[in-house]
Amino acid sequence: MFRGKKVLVTGGTGLIGRELVNLLLKEEAAVTVAAIDEGRDLPDSVKFLRLDLREFSSCVSACEGIDYVFNLVGIKASPKMCAEQPSDIMVPMIQFNTNMAEAARQANVKWYLYTSSVGVYYPKEILREDDVWETFPSKNDWYGGWAKRIGELQLEAYNVKYPGFGYSIVRPANVYGAYDNFDPANAMVIPSLIRKAFENDTLKVWGDGSPVRDFIHARDVARGMLFAVKNKVKQPLNLGSGHGVSISELVKVICECLPQDTEVVWEKDKPTGDKKRILDMSRAFGLGFENSVSLKEGVLETVDWFVQNRDVIDQRYNAFKGDYK
Repeated sequence: MFRGKKVLVTGGTGLIGRELVNLLLKEEAAVTVAAIDEGRDLPDSVKFLRLDLREFSSCVSACEGIDYVFNLVGIKASPKMCAEQPSDIMVPMIQFNTNMAEAARQANVKWYLYTSSVGVYYPKEILREDDVWETFPSKNDWYGGWAKRIGELQLEAYNVKYPGFGYSIVRPANVYGAYDNFDPANAMVIPSLIRKAFENDTLKVWGDGSPVRDFIHARDVARGMLFAVKNKVKQPLNLGSGHGVSISELVKVICECLPQDTEVVWEKDKPTGDKKRILDMSRAFGLGFENSVSLKEGVLETVDWFVQNRDVIDQRYNAFKGDYK
């Protein structure tokens, strides 16, 4: 399907984007990556555009002559960032969403994929695709969740006026892997715990370990994205494992993957977020999608990547943050 086709991946330097680019290259696509940070370590065959996709003209330029667009650009935010810097999350994401979808539509691309988020859901034990509009996003994901919902709604609106505009929407769970954000201030749970474990004598973990989350490796998210486009899935599609892992279980797995013995201290007075969030994977599994990376395999791979790249991680993410100040 993608052989010889021109494919644009926005946010292609991130943890999902890297995996997606590799898969597309295996399918012999002509891949262009657009991102605001440096395209470090991208394969030589990839065309790299350093663009600020908050600007509509940049999005138009990126989409010129493109057959397929995978829009992965976004901002990963920790609970601390959500509470203290919500405008730094919501405003750029709405700009990314709006500009990229309109530029892709004007360019008459063959198909457009939009990366939404688990943050669009209200907290429930099981999160089903069709339940989104019955509730509001969780207060813990209020601003980012609404920004992603608006991006989905924009595509629904296009579907009314421009029914020929093909698009897919995917909602990944908690994603992790190589090239993740290990920034100590804004990292998500897995990269944050890995970094803490290497930089401290004890691993201090917020809460009591009881919250349950659904984790998926970036490679499986990328595979799910290709699956959605190849099968022209227009219904929103959850991408997770379909089963929950408690934070205490996750910490145990991480500790098993570390090269040193690590003492864990639970900071039970700290906030922990929603108690349970598991994606219902009935739709994706029913269509034939399957995950390929186990949690332990994925965590071990992520730990190994972190160890090998510690000397450049801080420099890369400090530069990324500076571009959005």
